[in-house]
Amino acid sequence: MSDVLVLDRARTRAALDPHRVMAAVARALIAISRGEASAPPRVAARAPGGLLGVMPGYVPGLGLAAKLVSVFADPADPGRGAHRGIVALFDPQDGRPLALLDAESLTAIRTAASATHSALALAPPGPGRIAVLGSGAQARAQLSLLALLKPAVPVTVAGRDPGRVREAAGLHPAAVPAPHAEAAVRGADVVFCCTGAARPVISRSWLVPGAHVSSVGGSHGPEVDADTVRDAALFTEWPGASTTRPPSGAHELQNLPGERTVTLLGSVLSGHHPGRGNESGPTLFKSTGHAALDVAAAHVAYTVAVRAGWGTVVDL
Repeated sequence: MSDVLVLDRARTRAALDPHRVMAAVARALIAISRGEASAPPRVAARAPGGLLGVMPGYVPGLGLAAKLVSVFADPADPGRGAHRGIVALFDPQDGRPLALLDAESLTAIRTAASATHSALALAPPGPGRIAVLGSGAQARAQLSLLALLKPAVPVTVAGRDPGRVREAAGLHPAAVPAPHAEAAVRGADVVFCCTGAARPVISRSWLVPGAHVSSVGGSHGPEVDADTVRDAALFTEWPGASTTRPPSGAHELQNLPGERTVTLLGSVLSGHHPGRGNESGPTLFKSTGHAALDVAAAHVAYTVAVRAGWGTVVDL
């Protein structure tokens, strides 16, 4: 038997201090690139309405955790979906369960953190404008993090629902809605794709020279067009993004030509890889998610919650 800390959605969200999450996610990405993290490829059980993914991972110094996450379409809102689930944190020394956390809020901020690290490392210095495509939970998490880290940089937001786009844009002090994706992307130095799309939401012809694209959606199909993938320098969290099939690998990175190189973002953050090479060519960070990032965020939430005395302790 063991005392397990249970955090509901509100407490999980409150415990995920953005600056701490950014630091922990960078640490996890570097650990992945050095082969120090232990995390098997994600597996999933498929149901008629979606899938249930399982993501266990260990990162030295951050901990041991596993996420159960469901990815289901919303029958009442075709084209939209949700990621729901739980994250269980364990003691890496004796295996005791330590905490149960809300996976949705944890996934949103750790994904936004990795996408933001990609932009900070790979985008041209001092971006003049940022575009965010999407208006759901992940887009809102991205906008909230940008509001904290880049509040003065203009942002354009585009999505399918104008009302939701306006609400999402309201999360950033310098954000404005755009009428459609092309209007948001044209002229932007950094593009965050945060959608549930099963087909590409951007076009290579829309991108300015040297643009950076961060794509974190595409669970059900490619979010980025083939021409952008063809022309861009490619980066991701882990090698399996291009060597394993979905749902662990990225739709966009399947069947790449043998000469294509996919660089790990952690190797750029550690200084082992210089990052952007061709100043005029695009860069693409294609995120599939990784259990090490869940470990990083869970570590932050647990540490903050214990210090603050938050949550409910149950005997499991």
